[in-house]
Amino acid sequence: MISYEQIEEFICQYPVYQYAFFSPEDIEFSERVRWICQNECERYDTTWACPPAVGTVEECREKCLTYKECFLFSTIASVSDVINLEETLATRGEHEEITASIEKFIRSQGTECIALSTESCDICEHCAYPEGPCRFPEKMHPCLESHGIIVSELADRYSMDFTLSPTEILWFSLIFMK
Repeated sequence: MISYEQIEEFICQYPVYQYAFFSPEDIEFSERVRWICQNECERYDTTWACPPAVGTVEECREKCLTYKECFLFSTIASVSDVINLEETLATRGEHEEITASIEKFIRSQGTECIALSTESCDICEHCAYPEGPCRFPEKMHPCLESHGIIVSELADRYSMDFTLSPTEILWFSLIFMK
């Protein structure tokens, strides 16, 4: 399996703000987040990267616990005001590219992994869900919250910032490795 040192050396080329390594067993999976997905998110039941397509919280938990290690990291994006959702969401692209690069590197070192990241997948203009299978399952990064993971609690547990300022947004990704 890839070493922490190899990952640390690789991420130096990217604007990774903070990161932590830990065991998947340290993650609390919660139905609370899924309730928000179902009742407040317009992407619910519209994409393979979101509930219910990703499975129940318990199914997501069981899948995540088959991995041995986790790598949580954040990047920062500058905006005029984090409350401006359109502007804020438009900054996700760079974070997603970094996530894909790190995931590709980890795989190239012979380590199986899956990445969870920001919001829901935007690879295709129109998701094939539910009529057909995902067109790019190897590129899709389901949302952390879709799996019942409360990012703010993880950030707090590993002494990572969750908020910075009214003009800086933190994006998080979590890569499971085995």
